[in-house]
Amino acid sequence: MDIVRPEIKRKKKMRRIIYIVIILILLPLVTYGLSRLKPAPPSVDGSTIYAGTVERSDMLLQVRGLGTLIPETVTIIPAITEGRVVQRLILPGAPVKPDSVILIMTNPQLEQQLTSAKFQLKAAQASLVQLKATVENSLMTLRSTAANVRSEYLTAQMQAQADQEGEQKGVVAKVVADKSEVQAKELKDEDALAQQQVDTFAASVESQLAVQQNTVSQDQAQVDLYQREVNELTVRAGLAGVLQEEPAQVGQEMTAGAELASVAEQTKLKAALQIAETQVGNVQLGQPASVDTHNGIIPGHVIRIDPSVTNGTRTVDVHLDGPLPPGAVPNLSVEGTILYDHLRNVLHVGRPVHGDENSVVTLFKEIDGGAEAVAVKVAIGKVSVSDVQILSGLNVGDTVILSDMSAYDNFDRIRIK
Repeated sequence: MDIVRPEIKRKKKMRRIIYIVIILILLPLVTYGLSRLKPAPPSVDGSTIYAGTVERSDMLLQVRGLGTLIPETVTIIPAITEGRVVQRLILPGAPVKPDSVILIMTNPQLEQQLTSAKFQLKAAQASLVQLKATVENSLMTLRSTAANVRSEYLTAQMQAQADQEGEQKGVVAKVVADKSEVQAKELKDEDALAQQQVDTFAASVESQLAVQQNTVSQDQAQVDLYQREVNELTVRAGLAGVLQEEPAQVGQEMTAGAELASVAEQTKLKAALQIAETQVGNVQLGQPASVDTHNGIIPGHVIRIDPSVTNGTRTVDVHLDGPLPPGAVPNLSVEGTILYDHLRNVLHVGRPVHGDENSVVTLFKEIDGGAEAVAVKVAIGKVSVSDVQILSGLNVGDTVILSDMSAYDNFDRIRIK
């Protein structure tokens, strides 16, 4: 028979109460302790990151951009006269010489005008020849008449002199001598008049021929004009280079002044670089530059900065100061670097993925021989193509991770394995 022992039940109850109290006391303490524990730092594969070491030395400030080689000068070939394109002989991209025929046009109305002008010129030339013959004949007739009058005058003068002498000797009647003298005087006046007519007509011959010669010259100028316009229907390059564009298509009617084609000199190229608009503020005319054509690096200098912005970039033209390497042609892709300043004796390190000029960024600095890295605040000054100036946060010899570490922004320490 079981004997009830109340003291045992009481002890069990007390132990249960003590356990509950201990649990209630320890639970918050354990929870607080666990909350104070730092999470284990994440691991990063060392082969997937790249780092840089802080140095103190001179630093070149540069901007870089991609671009293409383009001609420094492009010559536009306009249509001199209206015409229809009937044949294209050279396509864009082909080399041309000054006398290379690019395309041929036709203009039947202009060709008819040239033919009519030639006939009109021939008629004017024939009229000039005819007029010259007519006036020369008239002049010869007047000179012949004047010569006859002169001959008659001289004869009458000799006769009057003879009759005067005969009268003095008494062999010629006075009336006959007087008559001969009167006749000689009349012929003298006729001789003077005939010579005046010759001189007057001779002076008018030049003016008569000049009028007709002017008509011939005008007709000749018209023929020359039409001939030049007809010749221009055969369109030539005009200079050595590469045919760039050819807007004129076969069958198209082109008006005077319309662009037919453009030619660029292949030996005179420049680099058109696309520079980020945030970096162009540092670029000035005349600054030195270098252009990588992937077949050689050419020195140059800045000659133009486009004021407009396209897709976040501005075009900067660089004149090439050195010779072009083999294979350098228009539209060749290039990479250019422009030097805009030179800092002396400054702290600098390789450019991190995220790091703008005059900003503060968080970088992971390696510790324990590169086994771990801790996050540090770094003040960045000037920014170049491949380096950034360090204002504070790092010292000479520090090694920092430069690759993208945005996935670890919530951690202040990482392990590198």
